[in-house]
Amino acid sequence: MLTDPAGLTGLTTRAAALDAADPLAAVRDRFLLPDGVVYLDGNSLGALPAAVPAAVEDAVHRQWGTDLIRSWNANGWWEAPVRTGDAIGRLVGAAPGQTVAGDSTSVQLFNTLLAAARLRPGRRLLLTDPDHFPTDQYIADSVGRLLGLDVRRVPARDAAAVLAAEAGNVAVAAYAPVDYRTGELYDMAALTAAAHAAGALMHWDLCHAAGALPVGLDAVQADFAVGCGYKYLSGGPGAPAFAYVAHRHQEGFDHPLTGWHGHAEPFAMAGTYTPAADITRARIGTPALLSLIALEAALTAFDGVEMAAVRTKSLSLTGFFQECADLLLDGLGFTAATPRDPERRGSQVALRHPEAYPLVAALTARGVIGDMRAPDLLRFGFNALYVTHADVLRAVAELRDIAASGAHLAPAFQQRPTVT
Repeated sequence: MLTDPAGLTGLTTRAAALDAADPLAAVRDRFLLPDGVVYLDGNSLGALPAAVPAAVEDAVHRQWGTDLIRSWNANGWWEAPVRTGDAIGRLVGAAPGQTVAGDSTSVQLFNTLLAAARLRPGRRLLLTDPDHFPTDQYIADSVGRLLGLDVRRVPARDAAAVLAAEAGNVAVAAYAPVDYRTGELYDMAALTAAAHAAGALMHWDLCHAAGALPVGLDAVQADFAVGCGYKYLSGGPGAPAFAYVAHRHQEGFDHPLTGWHGHAEPFAMAGTYTPAADITRARIGTPALLSLIALEAALTAFDGVEMAAVRTKSLSLTGFFQECADLLLDGLGFTAATPRDPERRGSQVALRHPEAYPLVAALTARGVIGDMRAPDLLRFGFNALYVTHADVLRAVAELRDIAASGAHLAPAFQQRPTVT
């Protein structure tokens, strides 16, 4: 590392003071973090919560190995999707009975987005974001083909104006509160209100928001939402996703994937589908129980933690990262991609650099893990439950040393693996 570049000593002192005053500092012990690693990729895969290994071991050896099929009753396997859904609901501002966990994010997106469009028959327009995660766009197109809808890609910042101009024609507006590339945060309440004023329904993808910031689904009167379990919720690779269906829409929730777990009487084994009267109609088929048990255990890391406190620390971490980058990366070819305004920033900071991939690869080799998105974005995600301000400073200082020394130009950092 370069010898005390201008301001590094002061930043070190500030980082120590901020961490000493952190009311969430003790929550870091609820995670099993590798020694010497700064983990800033929780916006892709959350770190391992300490409660998970024992829960999975019990699920495998006792619940499955000993209790066998009896575990559906004896160990609450049947109720796990709704029980876990309600635990997530607390974090996203949903009253009990509106959230269910299970299946993948893509499946939940398809099921809820198509059901939302069906609730607005006669309307021919589905709005989505050209900067949405690709799966969201693919599924919007699929729903459009199936229902004969025109799918129009409109940036989030322009969506309210289009909704007003197309009032009476828009069935659903499908957006994310956080841009997965840049971390820019959009106003959920304002966009939801604009959709409702146009008579449309609002569908939110919370993958980069759930567990990272207060969402307030009920408060903003969201209609539908989905989110994954493996990012800020730290449920593990491939963790089940969740779906939120507001109480007012559950009776009319007519979704395309009508599996037997969503039946009003699943064990009557009827040959025709009768949907359950409540959120359980959003269930589909038999969930991946081991993954669901891991997710449920992971959520205990949030016990006693208020999302307002998570947000306060997140803004401190992201703001400190931007401050460190301004001072330490000046003149090295980096530009900011994430808004400075805290009201417009999620729990992620992105920088642009033409050598984004080798820079991230070189950082990873030094034990600082972030990621990149083509063509030129370095992404750093901050889970306030376990990231410290000292982590932030180390990450930026290492990045400075790599960029200034040209260490990232080594051949070892030029070859891209399948997953970047």
